[in-house]
Amino acid sequence: MRLRALFFSALLALLSSGLAVGQPAAPPDTAVQRPVPNPISPGPGFQRAVEEGTRTRSGRPGPAYWTNTAAYRLDATVVPDSNLLRGSGTIRYHNNSPDTLRQVVLHLRQNIHTKGAMRNRQAEVTGGMTLDSLRVRGHEKLRRIASRRQLQQLGQGYQVRDTRLVIALPTPLPPDDSTTLSVGWHFQVPGADNFRMGQDGEVYYLGYWYPQIAVYDDVHGWRAQPYLGDGEFYMGYADYDVSITVPDGWLVGATGALQNPATVLTDSTLARLQRARAPGPDTIISVVDSTEQGVGSATAAAPTGDSTLTWRFRAERVRDFAFGTSDDFVWDATAAQTGTDTTMIHALYRPEARLWSRSAEFARFSIEHLSDMLVPYPYPHMTTVEGPIGGGMEYPMITHIGRYESTEGLFGVTYHEISHMWFPMLVGTDEKTYAWFDEGTTTFNETEGRDDFFPDTDAWAPSQHYYYRLTPATETPSMRHADRYPVDGPDRYVASYDKPAVMLHALRGILGEDTFFEAYRTFAERWAYKHPTPHDFFNTFEDVAGRDLDWFWRGTLYNTWTLDQAIASVDSANDGVAVTVADEGTLPMPVLLRATYADGRTLTRRIGVAPWLNGRRRVTVSLPSGTVTRITIDPNQTLPDLDRTNNTWTPAN
Repeated sequence: MRLRALFFSALLALLSSGLAVGQPAAPPDTAVQRPVPNPISPGPGFQRAVEEGTRTRSGRPGPAYWTNTAAYRLDATVVPDSNLLRGSGTIRYHNNSPDTLRQVVLHLRQNIHTKGAMRNRQAEVTGGMTLDSLRVRGHEKLRRIASRRQLQQLGQGYQVRDTRLVIALPTPLPPDDSTTLSVGWHFQVPGADNFRMGQDGEVYYLGYWYPQIAVYDDVHGWRAQPYLGDGEFYMGYADYDVSITVPDGWLVGATGALQNPATVLTDSTLARLQRARAPGPDTIISVVDSTEQGVGSATAAAPTGDSTLTWRFRAERVRDFAFGTSDDFVWDATAAQTGTDTTMIHALYRPEARLWSRSAEFARFSIEHLSDMLVPYPYPHMTTVEGPIGGGMEYPMITHIGRYESTEGLFGVTYHEISHMWFPMLVGTDEKTYAWFDEGTTTFNETEGRDDFFPDTDAWAPSQHYYYRLTPATETPSMRHADRYPVDGPDRYVASYDKPAVMLHALRGILGEDTFFEAYRTFAERWAYKHPTPHDFFNTFEDVAGRDLDWFWRGTLYNTWTLDQAIASVDSANDGVAVTVADEGTLPMPVLLRATYADGRTLTRRIGVAPWLNGRRRVTVSLPSGTVTRITIDPNQTLPDLDRTNNTWTPAN
């Protein structure tokens, strides 16, 4: 059988890689030793954090937990005629750590567009970001240094290393103190590509457009890894006060709440926007339609002769700031109920994007559904922007989504990107090191949303990519750095999106609905506005469930083991029925068994993972005597069994 061959090849690969260690002697019921999962051992950084009181082994943040924060005051000007963005501003960085910092590291992610930049995906060469000025504390102008050694010798200055800016501070930054950086920059806005932002001559979507402070955390210290294009981001929390100057007649959607609507919008636009804020039936208000675009209809006229308007936005405790702008946008709006509060929903899109007339509806459903399933949405609005990329990309309070030709496609990507408002926006995971940590949870959430929005379909039926894309050549472990997946092929998708979602669905089946969601919500509540590691996630689930789950995490996320349980035999006697279940795979999972009798009775039995963890290959389940007409393993199909043809037994005719 193909699956048996897969088992042997996977086993040999595990043995050769050193993953299948600590195995007991083969018991009598097996011809080949099975891999047995080792306990999860966090690295030295996590262990040190526990000792210092910033983390715990229960999954709670420790009493000494801290995060460094920042406050950005930025000005951006978009010049469509030359595809240029000019920026300037100040960044006040607060050192809440117990350490004295002698350097500060910032990300210049636009430098992935420089000639010769390290990258694992193709990129348009635009020249990257040019620093026009850089000062510390407003008056100390920093000198650019060519080498790391020279930077260390001089003790102050800055160096640009690929997509990172390293600043040696003139004066070290002690704990409970702050420093201010003043910076000016500009760059050519790249064209529409796969780098999550850009312009197509009509729509400008600006992400990673400003120098951003890297994360300094309690586990690693500075966590400033270069942006190569594929792996995503780890970002700290900050407050933003941002002014965006664009031509008058252009609409702007952005992270944060608009501070000057009466300055940039006409009275009629403001009136329609106010109608969308009012509680009432699920109505979508057309704030600006295709007949109301432009100066004097959608936006106010420029008060000066330069034909520009400045839109001002503020946001608190968010990890990033992005915006989209165009004079081709129409604007729909509505309101979503998030527990006891209301949040605004906005959709900005070009009229020819046919299905986008439902974008506000999909976004409202997503916000309300996720608020009910997890924790209430914490931000004042959620904005979807149609623009020049394929798929979608998330930023705080705003998503960038391409055009779709099917309702299901647009709904799915809308829900998925909005789900990222919880992971990694509210809960600040390191998605660059652990892509599954936000993409897997978000794909799980998305499938739950599909299941409720399209009730006539079974979104959790065994049809996910994990099942039909899985081969020994394409699967890689989920606990893998995002930049280490092959860009071509399904490896990253299966390992980071689909497989962890399928495994979380299985964990729900193992723990039960109530316990699973109690743990899921507890994790979100504990780690809101903080930086959890996967160990905090694991420990929270084990804390809430009251059981050790190392076997689950090890088998599903660290390894590429697969599940194949089978009914090996059914033997009836006067004193009962004996059902032998064989485990023909490598992934340990409980046996969930249902038996149906001729008189209509159904019985369920559950065997835990202990036999498999002891190296067994077969277990026997005892049932009461009677005429059994059907026996099924995993009748609700919650476990990731790759071959369900051997999961059901019926008596021979």
